[in-house]
Amino acid sequence: MSEELLINVSQFETRVAVVGQNVLHEIHIERAAGYSFTGNIHIGKVERIIPGMQAAFVNVGLARPGFLHVRDIVDQRAVRSEDGSPEKLPDIRSLLRDGQELLVQVIKDPIGNKGARLTTRLSIASRYMVLMPFNDHIGISQKVGNDVERERLVRVVEATRRDENVHMGFIARTAVEGIDEDTIRRDINVLIRMWDRILENRARYGCPALVYEELPLHIRMVRDLAHPGLEKIHIDDESTHERVREFVDQFVPEFSERVSHYDDERPLFERYSIEEEVARALEPRVAMKCGGYLIVEQTEAMTTIDVNTGSFLGSHNLEETVFRTNLEAAGMIPRQLRLRNLGGIIVIDFIDMADVEHQRQVLRTLEKACDLDPARIHLEGFSSLGLVQMSRKRTRESLAQQFCEPCQVCDGVGTVKTSESTCIEVFRAILQDARRRGCDENGEYLIRVPEDVVDRLLDEDAEQLAALSHSINRDVRIQVEPSYGPGQFDVVVIQDARR
Repeated sequence: MSEELLINVSQFETRVAVVGQNVLHEIHIERAAGYSFTGNIHIGKVERIIPGMQAAFVNVGLARPGFLHVRDIVDQRAVRSEDGSPEKLPDIRSLLRDGQELLVQVIKDPIGNKGARLTTRLSIASRYMVLMPFNDHIGISQKVGNDVERERLVRVVEATRRDENVHMGFIARTAVEGIDEDTIRRDINVLIRMWDRILENRARYGCPALVYEELPLHIRMVRDLAHPGLEKIHIDDESTHERVREFVDQFVPEFSERVSHYDDERPLFERYSIEEEVARALEPRVAMKCGGYLIVEQTEAMTTIDVNTGSFLGSHNLEETVFRTNLEAAGMIPRQLRLRNLGGIIVIDFIDMADVEHQRQVLRTLEKACDLDPARIHLEGFSSLGLVQMSRKRTRESLAQQFCEPCQVCDGVGTVKTSESTCIEVFRAILQDARRRGCDENGEYLIRVPEDVVDRLLDEDAEQLAALSHSINRDVRIQVEPSYGPGQFDVVVIQDARR
């Protein structure tokens, strides 16, 4: 698929949009106060080992200690038996000790109150290769499907390792397919020199310290997304354009003519309608061309997607209407996951289909659409309840987490108490207080509530309020409190100073 890369740079943030066929596929944002740590390598110190979780908290110099699980310490091949069946993981206390210093890499940014996710299985990426300094494995991207090409790449990497006398592991990335041997060797040598520099920094710096910093967003995106289908790279900042051009000239010269400086008066993102697309991606409802719609809800545990027919009535029968709605939804959902950067467990509630063949076609459409997503996706079939479960690799905050914060009124729940519920709580609070004080005390009650609750107290609940005042033998006054949100109220007793 042909794509364009749009890079918008300001003093506040850097934004990179991937656009294909005039449709926004994904958006990456790096703000001055929200820098991504993924890929950085640190010298860390083990602060606390938690045997019950088989994990440790490691101080790497960030705001919160990072989380290091035993699975991210041990190579999985080392804990499997000869027949391939999984064995029990070793006790983390046999691998780490409090105060120990070690090299760790950030694989997931801090999200919410959670610290960064760490690993000791380091990897350093270049344009065509990935270096793994702590093993000797040679891997080839699964997207390189030609067996002859895969064998050629293995031979090239093995020969280069032998000539350079290194015993580290390498993974050939998808972009390396068809690349000549000399270019691959240069790429490997660059990675070897980068690793030598990391070791020098480790010997020179104290702990905790940053010893390797991943490339800035605009360079990283060009490196990772430069594929034959990438037609243009538009950059609206002159200095950034120069840096990207230098990187491209050095590492991917075949893309040099595709890098352009955008200097039109009309903003780059406005020209491609990126702002509107991002705004829609923050809304839970996604409209479909047929008239149906999706409801996308992100929670702490998972993301749920509900498919609805909406205004789509079809033209034949109910089963055909449902099938066409589900089919369009299956093609849209992977794009929405990529655009919103939703990861973890995802549950899709398609509209129930009686025809098993229709289920298979919807699932095939979903799988085909998922193939366009560079993130790792695991897809299950329809469950006995008619739900489709899938998982998508999560490495950074979702779009909503980057742009939004929990509502201070509803505390992130998404719903607030009705004025009727608030009135009942007010009545209950007054009644309980009056009973506690007894009949001997004097004074009146002042209710301080939002305007909508005042309206209800003076209208629908006026009789209940009068009955309450009569039952406790005290006057009750109402006061509007503009600063109060839904569900907030105060009940104050005003003593009569004349008694």
